[in-house]
Amino acid sequence: MLRNLDFGVILLHKIAIFAPLQRSPLDENLHLMANHAATKKDVRQSTKRRERNRYYGKTTRNAIRDLKAVDTKEGASEKLTSVASMIDKLAKRGIIHKNKAANLKSKLTKNVNAMAK
Repeated sequence: MLRNLDFGVILLHKIAIFAPLQRSPLDENLHLMANHAATKKDVRQSTKRRERNRYYGKTTRNAIRDLKAVDTKEGASEKLTSVASMIDKLAKRGIIHKNKAANLKSKLTKNVNAMAK
């Protein structure tokens, strides 16, 4: 029995295979059926905000990964200031919670301080 569900899970003989459905960015908002101009505008704005937030989050995660890959303490301490700033901006924008930002910065600072000189 092959059944395709809306959330992208394909069930085949009691084995779940997770495969995302291929959708274009324009398909995301088709289910809203907005009737008012203000609602259509809100959908456009929220889509832009979501994409922007995803970009900021991904860029910060990449910077954290690069910081963890640095071997020298001097290089890591220089990079830590920029990464901490990026994390603070995520918290300020509401992309992540302020406590998560504090925990991330704390762990990264501990890692940098634990490096051999």
